[in-house]
Amino acid sequence: MSLIKRSTVSANGIEFTVLEAGSGPLALCLHGFPDTPQTWKHLLPALAAAGFRAVAPFMRGYAPTSIPPDDSYDLGALVADVTALHRALGGDEDAVLVGHDWGAEAAYGAAAAEPSQWRRLVTIAVPPLGLDEEIFSDYDQLRRLSYLFFFKTPHADAVVAADEMAYLDRLWEDWSPGYDARDELRAVKQSLGSPANLAAALGYYRTDEPGLDPDEHEALLACPPQPTLYLHGAQDGCIDVRFGRRAAAHLSPGSQAHVVEGAGHFPQLERPDVVTGLIVDWLT
Repeated sequence: MSLIKRSTVSANGIEFTVLEAGSGPLALCLHGFPDTPQTWKHLLPALAAAGFRAVAPFMRGYAPTSIPPDDSYDLGALVADVTALHRALGGDEDAVLVGHDWGAEAAYGAAAAEPSQWRRLVTIAVPPLGLDEEIFSDYDQLRRLSYLFFFKTPHADAVVAADEMAYLDRLWEDWSPGYDARDELRAVKQSLGSPANLAAALGYYRTDEPGLDPDEHEALLACPPQPTLYLHGAQDGCIDVRFGRRAAAHLSPGSQAHVVEGAGHFPQLERPDVVTGLIVDWLT
């Protein structure tokens, strides 16, 4: 099994700390909230064994990656990071992209904006943007997404930080019922332990404007042209599996969507036996 090592990469004006394993075409793996690159601890060695250089950055604002000097967390900034990391890591047209949660949002945007950079795409737990209208008009789903609106308030920083970030414990319990997330939560709390880093992570939810002109924004929201594998946990407590089952209709031709039984919002951790196999098969 390939050893996972830690290094730093400069891209888009940010010093990214990354975990990586293997050599070969780039496989860039993007985490979401509240998470770290540790979410890919099963996938990175498997991708390395399959002949990829698998790299998982701490996303902008997540320590030890630096706080971005522009303090920007909109989709355009995330996509610019992904594009710059592709270049800084020596990616070519054989590179592939994997994203979970916010990492999935960034992956959709980057793959649509720079299709020549990415051969194939894997997204997990956040359906394609074409389903947003259905998701945000469904009462039961809006109840699940109450945290989105709470994070926009000025009270969120103090509430999330209180009692050793117990809020994040409850979030993982709700989103992935029955999964023992102690190791992951320890890593998350270390990454977001400073007020500045926690504010950065919440900043992803506080940006309503993309910071782009209309044409650029439309390009980011377009359906990525690459064949895409979409994975959704059957017990996901964040986004109901009903929407995961509809994902394939909103992806490019040749794409696939799978529901992962026995998993919640973090299927790459809860069912690594299934998810790792599906991803490696798709990308190879």
